[in-house]
Amino acid sequence: MKKILIAVPCFDMVNIDFACSFIKMEKPEGTEFTIIKNTLIYNARNNIAKDAVKDGFQFVLWLDSDMVFQPDIIARLSEDIDKGYDMVSGLYVERKPNPRPVLFDEIVWKVLDDGNVEAGASFFFDYPKDKLFPCDGFGFGCVMVSVDLIKRVGDKYSLPFQPLLGLGEDLAFCWRAKQLGAKIGCDSRIKCGHIGSMMYTEAMLKGEA
Repeated sequence: MKKILIAVPCFDMVNIDFACSFIKMEKPEGTEFTIIKNTLIYNARNNIAKDAVKDGFQFVLWLDSDMVFQPDIIARLSEDIDKGYDMVSGLYVERKPNPRPVLFDEIVWKVLDDGNVEAGASFFFDYPKDKLFPCDGFGFGCVMVSVDLIKRVGDKYSLPFQPLLGLGEDLAFCWRAKQLGAKIGCDSRIKCGHIGSMMYTEAMLKGEA
């Protein structure tokens, strides 16, 4: 039995579609839940990470409150973790027209000789379809991470989810994990929805949008 913490950092209320997904989620024995709101997301992640280590959890399933996912998400990500990965994400895209996958095949962060920082991430457009594969990182909308990795990153870098100049807290964690030799993967068979909003206009009816 895995001891898993489901963690949802959010600013305020969660979306109703997220709530429906969460209610339908299959939660095996040993699964617990925490939510931290009304704080900066990276603060919430760092606090949850600290508690997960302290309370003896083995894995954290990070879910953003604007995601929808399959009921068996825990079982499927657990199976992927058991194949030798330290953290695995489901596949989702940006919540805007002509979206890109929130998935990256290279994350770069380094201090140059002149003191400036080179930072960035390249989108993984040609990712393998419908399979588990290695990558450099992803957003943390739907990710299972071993607490052992969280502890190792925290021991090395103090606050594991502290943003870096040019990288948000999620990609900063991925970059730090890669520096420690972590195996990071995405399972493109696990399709997640990213909840957004759109304004509908007459132009769309006429096919002019």
